[in-house]
Amino acid sequence: MFLESKSNRNSKRGWIEVICGSMFSGKTEELLRRIRRAEFANQSIELFKPAIDTRYDEKEVVSHDEASRTSTPVHNSSEILLYVNMESVQVVAIDEVQFFDDGIVDVCNTLANAGVRVIVSGLDMDYLGVPFGPMPKLMAVAEYVSKQHAICTRCGDLAQYSHRIVAKDGQVLLGEKDSYEPLCRHCFNEALKEQE
Repeated sequence: MFLESKSNRNSKRGWIEVICGSMFSGKTEELLRRIRRAEFANQSIELFKPAIDTRYDEKEVVSHDEASRTSTPVHNSSEILLYVNMESVQVVAIDEVQFFDDGIVDVCNTLANAGVRVIVSGLDMDYLGVPFGPMPKLMAVAEYVSKQHAICTRCGDLAQYSHRIVAKDGQVLLGEKDSYEPLCRHCFNEALKEQE
């Protein structure tokens, strides 16, 4: 019995961290900061991003402040498990997680259950203020959730909405300041009224 409890204490313990918020809130910057801290601890790290996100680079994860790190682009969530060696990796980070299929929740749980620290970042709401893709489920199963805020470009308050300023439909539209602006709740509601 003593050996069994000692073995459990020494086993790897995994968990899930979600970094969420609007565009321009520093989600990727925070993801890269956590990766750097894990590197200081000499931990083995794998970084992934959706292959459709080619805004800055096909392989690099790049924040708005131009910090970057090489990643492995994948087309769907199940590919991640093909690249990860769960015997040696200690941290798996995934950027722009809202673009993945719902299977990403099972992938994150599989990794965490195997003792891996999983850090994901992504938009919690789309341009209409609706929960985005798998984010609600990821936030529900995560041990830690961090909500990042941008600054409202209209009034200067904290912003939590990504308002689309171009006339295009469809939930996914890759863009930057030419396509989106961060807004607070009040300014977002006013902007929606203006568009009607």
